[in-house]
Amino acid sequence: MLETLVPQLLPKYIVTIDKRIYQATESEDDILVGLPDVSVQRSQTRTESTESAAVAVATPTATPVEVRVPMLIEFREGYLEVKETKNKEVVTVIEVLSPANKRSGQGRKIYEEKRQQVLGSRTNLVEIDLLRGWKPLPIFDSNLTGNYRILVSRGERRPKADLYLFNLPDAIPNFPLPLRRDDVEPIVELQPLINQLYDRAGYDYTIDYNNSETVPKLSESEATWVDNLLREKGLR
Repeated sequence: MLETLVPQLLPKYIVTIDKRIYQATESEDDILVGLPDVSVQRSQTRTESTESAAVAVATPTATPVEVRVPMLIEFREGYLEVKETKNKEVVTVIEVLSPANKRSGQGRKIYEEKRQQVLGSRTNLVEIDLLRGWKPLPIFDSNLTGNYRILVSRGERRPKADLYLFNLPDAIPNFPLPLRRDDVEPIVELQPLINQLYDRAGYDYTIDYNNSETVPKLSESEATWVDNLLREKGLR
């Protein structure tokens, strides 16, 4: 996105990458994700030991159960800032939500604090949520639902903002990048960027679409749409 925006914003604006760095303790969900099935067997062994302990005293020869303890994990989350070239004042913040700052926990708390700071200022905010899981970030006055959303909040219009909702079969909608009043605003086209990223990474060769299960699960209509698309592309 940075490479696409820079030529359209120069010379009045520059785009920089900033990072939000914090540490958080891994949750139980973090521990369980990706562990092999043997972990279930170990859990059963632990249960059996506990049940046995209710009727007999454990002996020194009891086999220990391998467990994991919570560890601090360092998170590094990048985001874009559009700044005026002359005074380096931040005009617009562009955030692409990650699982760490959308699911409940320390990451979401830290992100919500940063989000509220931006919304309490005159800085524009663009918030891109391409994650189907977890609870969406709070907004008001909309009864419409969508798995994906793009929020464009202009500092001069708050608390009003523009919300773009879309679902899996839909193309990602284009939206204007908010700048200073009376400046020409470039149109951000995310769909071509994601298509290019997919092609460059060779995901059609590295992802097994015959066995991959989505988390969370797709609806019946979405699953049918995905199946038809993959068959049309020769990937299933």
